[in-house]
Amino acid sequence: MKTTADVIIVGGGVVGNAAAYYLAKRGVEVLVLEADDSIGHGGSSRNGGGVRQSGRDVRELPYAMYGIKHLWPTLSEELGVDVEYHQGGNLRLALEESHIDILKGQAERATALGLDVKLIDGKEVHEINPYLSDAIIGATWCPTDGHANPMKTTLAFYKRARELGARFISGEKVVELRKFKGRIRSVVTESGTIYEGNTVILAAGYESREISKTVGIDIPMSLFYETCLVTEAQPPMFDIMLGVATAEIYGHQCDHGSFVFGSGTGLEPSKVPDSSDLRVPALDVSANCRCIMKYVPMLKDAKVVRSWGGWMDITHDHVPVISPVEEVPGLLLACGMSGHGFGTGPAVGLLLSQMVVGEKPICDITPLRYDRFKSDR
Repeated sequence: MKTTADVIIVGGGVVGNAAAYYLAKRGVEVLVLEADDSIGHGGSSRNGGGVRQSGRDVRELPYAMYGIKHLWPTLSEELGVDVEYHQGGNLRLALEESHIDILKGQAERATALGLDVKLIDGKEVHEINPYLSDAIIGATWCPTDGHANPMKTTLAFYKRARELGARFISGEKVVELRKFKGRIRSVVTESGTIYEGNTVILAAGYESREISKTVGIDIPMSLFYETCLVTEAQPPMFDIMLGVATAEIYGHQCDHGSFVFGSGTGLEPSKVPDSSDLRVPALDVSANCRCIMKYVPMLKDAKVVRSWGGWMDITHDHVPVISPVEEVPGLLLACGMSGHGFGTGPAVGLLLSQMVVGEKPICDITPLRYDRFKSDR
């Protein structure tokens, strides 16, 4: 087995797979190491499929907007897999005036960067989507937002990257990085195998924190548990992505009629941080259903056929780290996605490939640098 490559990517989620694809497309030799036996086992397959720009931190907006304008519309054709991308727009809903204040601030910051998003009243909300609760008093409306299938997208990047020559090894957990003459050189796995490359991209979710510590880099982030549920198939209602001002729920109707919702209960911080524990707490599904019914009461009789959960890597400021590491030349970080990794995955993968080959990046990544967390005291 060959243990060398130009670029070694740690993590076989949507970000790692997208980076592998864009690098292989440029003729770069790529090796991807995935700790789990399956590809996309982490957050890439454990989310509700939102592909949005609205409601994002302004530091994320440039690459989120680029991806939706230039990458997502042709992704199915490019990868040879229907990733079920729909650009039906996104309503972020408000039930009270305090919610309107949140949405107003988000809209103002986004429009300042050129995003087409506006604050609308309850009447306009129901004109766009008559299936929602009459209690909704307003929302932001972003017509260029949408949704896609997370698992299909992640595996489509994997499939196409392999076709272009990228190699993937699953069940190979990385435990250590090593330098040679001050520069990144080796990746050591739990099996004792040592892989060598000129560049290492660390895109392993929360596990990136422990791995990066082996070369003296700490990324302030923590684990946060999120759950999703899917209903039985419903008659066609709407193709719009839904979110809410308080970020309690988000969801959409799939091609086959089921609704998928990602949601929280407020109890997540109390869950013991164990990334191997993927059980959905007993209280979560019922709490999430009650929340969904506040916004989409027409689903009150829909049966829940499946629920699942997963751990997100949340940075201290809830913004991803996409950055080279000055102290360790050759090391690139792509972690701390804070629940935003899927929708921006193609753009982040492209950014990483540009950083490797020395192309001008699609946007300025300075605000995403890891050293923004350095102490100012």
